[in-house]
Amino acid sequence: MTGGGSRPVALVTGGVRRVGLAIARRLARAGMDLVVTYRSSEEDAASVRAVLAELGADVRLERLDLDDLEQVESVGARLARELGRLDALVLSASAYGATPLAEVTAETGLALYRVNALAPLLLCKWLSPLLAESSLEAGGSIVAMADMHAMGRPRVGFSAYSMSKAALAEMVRSLARELAPAVRVNGIAPGVVAWPEEGVESQERAQEQYLSRVPLGRAGTPEDAAEMVRWLVLDAGYVTGEVIRLDGGRWLA
Repeated sequence: MTGGGSRPVALVTGGVRRVGLAIARRLARAGMDLVVTYRSSEEDAASVRAVLAELGADVRLERLDLDDLEQVESVGARLARELGRLDALVLSASAYGATPLAEVTAETGLALYRVNALAPLLLCKWLSPLLAESSLEAGGSIVAMADMHAMGRPRVGFSAYSMSKAALAEMVRSLARELAPAVRVNGIAPGVVAWPEEGVESQERAQEQYLSRVPLGRAGTPEDAAEMVRWLVLDAGYVTGEVIRLDGGRWLA
């Protein structure tokens, strides 16, 4: 798949698991072909290709480790040459984890920054010229998955992670100006749309404590995030530079 056909094409980083997979499914159902990146599991990627093909999407799989910036540059440059069309870049893949100040090291901080901020910026550099040529009515679009807690509601013990996501949110605002009017750039800042699979936050008691401060009284779902991505990509033609909180009202509490 090179994106040379009449169907619109979206690239979704980390599109083989969790929120990224929900986004890929939603865009496939909306009539888009897909380029899906994954870090390591070829078996998971092949399974996802089959799932998305059942939804009518042509799928190209790309192995990509966002912590390897040389690889990010290489893959970005190659896709810029090889893809005949790209209408949306969805920056879903990220690194997450608690970073108590006493345990922060230069390498852990830099790893979070590479994956969550610098790699997305480099992909935007290489792929924005293709996005600028989109024939969609809403034009080409970049959507970055940020974090509500990195926008002025900091959580204790997550400083390095939050700094990396705050940088991503600032990338959204900066590129919205730099790439206008040809490409719209927006972000989504969830509270919780998928609980961590390990660590304290995977435990029921911690989840109940968090939800006690959510006015809607429940966690969001990957599908909630996926539908917001679809709207930003296909419908929100006059929206750019926004980082939209998807948090059930947690910001207010």
